[in-house]
Parts: sequence; structure tokens; C-alpha cells
Amino acid sequence: MDQESHLPPGDVEEPSVIITSILLKLQDAAAMAISRVRERLAQGLTVLSVVLLLLWIAAFLYGSFYYSYMPTATFSTPVHYYYRMDCQSPSSFLCSYPMANISLMRNKKNVLTFGQVYQITLQLEMPDSPVNQQLGMFMIKTTCFSQDGGQVAASARSAKQMLKASSSRFGMLRYRSDLLKTLGTLLFLPAFLTGAAEQKQMVEVELFSEYKDDPYAPSVTAVIEILSDKVQIYSSHLYIHAHFTGIRYLLFHFPILSALVGVSTNFIFLSLIFLLSYARLLFTDGKTAKQIISDRQLPQMGETPSSQAELQKDFSTGTAENLGPVIKDSTNLSQVEPSLDSSSSTEMQNGVTPSQDKLQDSEAE
Repeated sequence: MDQESHLPPGDVEEPSVIITSILLKLQDAAAMAISRVRERLAQGLTVLSVVLLLLWIAAFLYGSFYYSYMPTATFSTPVHYYYRMDCQSPSSFLCSYPMANISLMRNKKNVLTFGQVYQITLQLEMPDSPVNQQLGMFMIKTTCFSQDGGQVAASARSAKQMLKASSSRFGMLRYRSDLLKTLGTLLFLPAFLTGAAEQKQMVEVELFSEYKDDPYAPSVTAVIEILSDKVQIYSSHLYIHAHFTGIRYLLFHFPILSALVGVSTNFIFLSLIFLLSYARLLFTDGKTAKQIISDRQLPQMGETPSSQAELQKDFSTGTAENLGPVIKDSTNLSQVEPSLDSSSSTEMQNGVTPSQDKLQDSEAE
């Protein structure tokens, strides 16, 4: 204990100084590590933000292209028929064939796209009644009109469901014998009784197989007329299907693959533009910095003659102003020097110099 008490204070403080220095070094290292992590995080967030922005722009460009380039793939609307009943014939109260007026507009825009091929079909839900079975074939006439009321296209088709032997496409309900009807009724009797099933047939008539809208007179309405006053119909729907070819075929039938390819292409293109712009900016900044350094290091000999003359003129005027007082002092000194010379010359004539006078005075003392 006595030995420890007699130790010098410097020896006691050395461990604490070492610990303090170690702690300071650790603190500096931790601060540097934290600053590096912050820089890396900032760089990573910047890169991530740029990548997300480019992806969003690429997706937006692809969506805009898809929305503007792809027409309506399918369009369906219910068809509601009407009759004229103001006829004078006492035999029938129907004065006209069933007709329907259908609008080909959606949200004030044409459903049909110019140059696109469409297939237009009419679906009829008809009861399997004796009247329809006895009716046989019936014609369906379709006429498209433009905005000014002009006739754009017309189609007359016959409806059938068994055979499609000619381009006129005749049609009729499917034939079923009485025995088959009886067996079907007995088999589906619970469903018929509960209303889950009905004795009906679905007849589809192709009105236009390859219809192209006229860009100078686009179709806005279609009039469908069934040329039979005895036909019985539950409901009817008009379907318009687009036949895509080329790029539209790929975009419609392979949407996910097309989206991946389109977004990736846009992203790569935008990334190249961004990298080239960034590289050009760095090159411009480096070139500007080098130009500034070279301008500072260039000697004045590289200046133009006019600038050199101006600099010499400024230098001469500045030196003249600085030497003005010196010249004045020199003139005053020149005026004093002749008087001193005259006095010294008279003394020399007398043969006595100032130094000799001083020596004589010292000897006399």
C-alpha cells in the first residue's frame, strides 16, 4: 500500500489515458462506420427511387399504348323488339314484323374501331313450342346506319340450327320427335316442375362474318328485323366479337407475356436514356472543372494584343503615380546638392577640411 501511494501521478494516469485514447478511436471508427452506412443507405434509396420511377413510367406508357391501340374485344347488348299495331286488318293485330333499334355507342364513343374486322351474331332464346316448330325457317334482316341517317350496310340471313349449307345460312329449330320429347319431359320432370329448366332452344344467327366500319360514315345504330310475324321469342342478345390479327392478337391472347415484354422494353429504353443523360452531365461537369483549372494556370502571354496593351497602359500609369513623390524628392535634393558643393569647395580652397579642424581642437584641449 505504501509503495502504491509513493508512485508518481504520471504512472497512475497512464492506464486512464490509454483507455481514453482507445475509446476515442472506437468512437471515431463507429462514427465513420455510421456515416458510411448512411451514405450507402442514401445511395440505395436514391437508386431504388429512380428504378421505381422508371418502372412506373414504363408501365404507364405500356398501359397508354394498350388502351389507345386495342379496340373493344366484345360487345353485347339486349335486343328489345316492338310491333306496329295500328293496322286495319281484322285478322291480325300485328301490322309489322318484330323490329329492334340498337345503339352502337358506349359512353358517347363508337363501339366499332375503324379498320378492325368484327363478327356480329344474334342469339335468340326461343321456346320449343309447336308454333316455332311449324314455322320452319325465318329471315333476319340487319341494317346499320350512320349519324346522318344514311344506310351503311345491310344483311339478310336465314336462321337455322341444324345445317349450314350455303352462304345464306338458313336456320331453324332443332327437330325432336314426339317420343324424344316425351322421354325428355319425363327425365327432366323435377327440373321442369321446380323451374330450374325450361323447354327452350338457343338459336344463334351470324349477321356479319367480317364487318369493317367505314371511317367516313361510322355506324351508330343497327336495326334488326325478323321477317316473320309468328315467331315466338323469350329474349334476344346481340354480340359483337373482334377478330384480332398481328400485334393485337398477341396483346389479346397473351396479355401477361405482352405486358412483361412491353414494360421491360420501355424500362430498358428509359434506363438507357437516363444513363446517357447522367453520363453526359458528368462529362460536362468534368470538362467545366478542367477548363476552370486550365484557365487559372495559363500565363498572361496567351492573352490578346489589345488586352496586353491595356495591361501595359495600366501598369505604366500605376508606376507613374507611385513614383511621383520620389521624383519630387529627388528634385529637392538636386537643389540642395549645389549649395553643399559650393560650401565644400570654399573650405577646400582654404586648405582646411572639417576633419582637420576637429583634430586641431582636440590637440588644443
